[in-house]
Amino acid sequence: MTGPARLHTDALSTLEAWRPATAAQESLRQSYLGFISAREDACARECAPGHVTASAVVLDEPGERVLLTLHPRVGRWLQLGGHCEPEDTTLAGAALREAHEESGMADLVIDPTPVHLDVHPITCSLGVPTRHFDVRFVVRAPRHAQPVRSTESDDLRWWPISALPPGSTDLTEMIASATEVADSVFVPESHFPGKVR
Repeated sequence: MTGPARLHTDALSTLEAWRPATAAQESLRQSYLGFISAREDACARECAPGHVTASAVVLDEPGERVLLTLHPRVGRWLQLGGHCEPEDTTLAGAALREAHEESGMADLVIDPTPVHLDVHPITCSLGVPTRHFDVRFVVRAPRHAQPVRSTESDDLRWWPISALPPGSTDLTEMIASATEVADSVFVPESHFPGKVR
């Protein structure tokens, strides 16, 4: 099975297994499953009607701050994440890859169960209007991890969960969902600076 085929299978099985906490998220889950089932290319950015993307809600080790990027194209603070690549074989793996690339931080730990879904219209690299079927996962950073901004970002910083940047009220539900399960996503002590693996 090729990488794209494995990713498609994983996207279906991941969303089939997930049980959202709200009716609105369950409705979105059903919509995602219908879209992915109908299109073998649903996870490829070349899928013009829309495509599945993977995001990482990166929390610090105490779970008090969230890492947000100032997206150059959108002009807003957002969670890390983006398009799935041909080499990705799982949605969680795609989200973790994006988190590593966009934060510059090593030893991140991801929960492979989604925490939030959001579908939104966007003009992305295709250059035409499309939709992102975004699947969000919780990622924890090790203690004292220092992010490094990539070329994909205008800015990158930790924000207190209780004091998000202006204009980011639409992130509140996603971050709240992430913090509810964050305690189950442990960063092993071997990941902490000064600890022997």
